[in-house]
Amino acid sequence: MAKSVLSAEHFHDEAAALAFIEARIWPNGPACVRCGERNRIGRLNGKTTKLGMLKCYACRKPFTATVGTVMESSHIPLHIWLQGMHLLCTSKKGISTQQLHRTLGVTLKSAWFLSHRIREAMKVLHIDGEPMGGGDLTIEADETFIGRKSTSRAYKPPGKKQAVFALVERGGGVRSFHVPNVTAANLRPIIVKHAHADSRFQTDESPVYGVVGTLYAYHGVVNHSAKEYVRDDDYTNTIEGFFSIVKRGIYGVYQHVSEAHLKRYLAEFDFRYTNRAKVGIDDIARTDLAVAGIVGKRLTYRTTRGRGPITVAPSAGS
Repeated sequence: MAKSVLSAEHFHDEAAALAFIEARIWPNGPACVRCGERNRIGRLNGKTTKLGMLKCYACRKPFTATVGTVMESSHIPLHIWLQGMHLLCTSKKGISTQQLHRTLGVTLKSAWFLSHRIREAMKVLHIDGEPMGGGDLTIEADETFIGRKSTSRAYKPPGKKQAVFALVERGGGVRSFHVPNVTAANLRPIIVKHAHADSRFQTDESPVYGVVGTLYAYHGVVNHSAKEYVRDDDYTNTIEGFFSIVKRGIYGVYQHVSEAHLKRYLAEFDFRYTNRAKVGIDDIARTDLAVAGIVGKRLTYRTTRGRGPITVAPSAGS
């Protein structure tokens, strides 16, 4: 009889969970999180020593694998962290804070904070990364709006809808952005930075793409207002499918997402879509990628509550 994925030892044993995390953030062996030293490092095994404590004999400082990560200073056991990461990585439309609270046996506040730190681990920074597409690859661009309709609240207005712009590479990944509003001035810098100029660029008939489309090898347009959705290889169905997943998750699972946290929810949906089964990444490999992404993304409760900047630690040479 097949065993459940959640029966793996690292989901139940703290020492196994630590070894699992260390193997993914330090594939070449431990590295000091402060000075980057790799050779003069020893493991402390005293009776009263914290599990996983190491000491760097270059800078003389002790550290663990969780220092400088989203797990730093967390009182939640590591094996519970891994259970939460697996659940969030394998649920196509997300998993609510209430569900994590009940399933993991942690407080509602801890489940909320845990889920936001996992989303931070999922976040991929594209500051100096390669643009999407290139060659004969096709990139679709589109925008949508997140928020309730004005008729969905009986007692008060639902507030302003939030604009989301996204680029998706057919057969590849997606990058989505929370933008103040949908204008050519706001979208052009994003498109130029993240979409390779040699790509086939696909959009609808919105005028915000008219000028920037001329920068690409080919700009295909479908006229949705005239009920045109597919013309040969010209369509935006791929990105609309991604937006459908996002909205089903936000409206059906999370029910409401604040403007302050929308970027983290988008990072979650981007991560799962980019690392989906169709591109050869299964649930286990996707969770491994999320665990590897915890490094250098320190996130405090104060920050998630909007009371201070994110403090990002050095990469630890992973």
